[in-house]
Amino acid sequence: MAFSLNSGLSRGRGRSFRAGGGALAEINIVPLVDVVLVLLIIFMLTAHVMEFGMEVEVPKVKTVKDTAEILPVINISQDGGLFLIDKPVNINDMIDQLKAKFPRAKAVYVRADKDTPWEIVAQVFNAFMSTGIDVRAVTQPEEITNGRRK
Repeated sequence: MAFSLNSGLSRGRGRSFRAGGGALAEINIVPLVDVVLVLLIIFMLTAHVMEFGMEVEVPKVKTVKDTAEILPVINISQDGGLFLIDKPVNINDMIDQLKAKFPRAKAVYVRADKDTPWEIVAQVFNAFMSTGIDVRAVTQPEEITNGRRK
């Protein structure tokens, strides 16, 4: 007794053979549609986050680097006075005095009072940026205690 799994005409899912003996290939697009819909949902969710950003509270770290080196710091007082470390300096002579005191300085740190007019701070930044010296702002991290800022 002999069995035939594919008896001539096939009516269902599975392989069917033509009269010529070649296989008829069927493409199942359901998994492709599933993947595309999942990617579309992921894109829709992340596009909103990328546009507006996500508020994340990052951990606070305390890094201390002890150094005996004196760094090139320009201090700007509340009334707009400029100081190279602790000595008064004119904005027009500031770069020359910095280069004389720190000949190999590649960056300068600008430390300004929070109530200093922005125009003076911008002029100092512009003066150093036009010479190719990297300008870095000195800030102080905020301390938050019990959800309130100090």
